[in-house]
Amino acid sequence: READWLPRHVRQKSRQIEATISKLEQRNGKPPSEHEISAEMGLEIDQYQAMLGDVKCSQLLYYEDFADDDSASFLERYLVDGSNDPLAVLEDEGFRGSLVSAIHHLPERERSMMGMYYEQDMNLKEIGVVLGVSESRVCQLHSQAVARLRAQLKIWKS
Repeated sequence: READWLPRHVRQKSRQIEATISKLEQRNGKPPSEHEISAEMGLEIDQYQAMLGDVKCSQLLYYEDFADDDSASFLERYLVDGSNDPLAVLEDEGFRGSLVSAIHHLPERERSMMGMYYEQDMNLKEIGVVLGVSESRVCQLHSQAVARLRAQLKIWKS
């Protein structure tokens, strides 16, 4: 927690969104829509989108996010002795395959937005022009896509 640069309330909102997405995906066998997520959370769609705005584009994927309830981090759990190479753990084929699969299962709009952002190095304003939405909406889509990926990768971990 001390190394987490996000305020506690933002991290809690982020985890609440991820948990809801994961629950709905497991129940329905498909990525949930924004309306399904907001309904499950007991929020109006504009309240849910405001929550995404609070989380902002600060969403990053950390291996520590997949820690169990105990205090062991991802690397501590998988590097049992000091002889293992941390890079080899991070290059785990299973994890990479799960990440690619999770990206593939994102809704089309979120998948293309993530491609523009991470592969084409477009900024949020440029992506907004392409998608015909505001920069803040792109930020919301990004936050939601990262939450979906985290939810999928937590399933991979278990």
